[in-house]
Amino acid sequence: MATVHESVRVNVPLTQAYNQWTQFEEFPRFMSGIESVRQVDEALVHFTTGIAGLRREFDARITTQIPDERIAWESVDAPHSKGEVTFRASSPTETEVTVDFDWDPASPAERLGASTHLDERLVKKDLRQFKEFIEHRETETGAWRGSITEGHVE
Repeated sequence: MATVHESVRVNVPLTQAYNQWTQFEEFPRFMSGIESVRQVDEALVHFTTGIAGLRREFDARITTQIPDERIAWESVDAPHSKGEVTFRASSPTETEVTVDFDWDPASPAERLGASTHLDERLVKKDLRQFKEFIEHRETETGAWRGSITEGHVE
């Protein structure tokens, strides 16, 4: 199992950073290798990725979502992955966004990428791109303020 832990401080209020992150279909605008994201329902998201010539489609179930605090997910199918994004106000106008991600590299290319920390570099790059994306907008592109506990929408 490979593990990634990366953070970025964005110069927007907590609620704006969180609201933008809930707009999963916008991920391709700032995440490397994400070709498309489709929100199937409040707790299920379908991803199409393409990284280093390897194209995959998979579903991820949101297991926990607490507005302005955290979003946690786990893959429904292979390859296995799980993680969470947490949001913490550093000041009224700054937010610390932290990604913790565990995944099971399946192919030789994925194992090589994990062993050389390519996955960490990509997440760090994606967080920098999120920072640029959200800081250059007057407002988030949308918001979902619902809560999910143990995979159930409340």
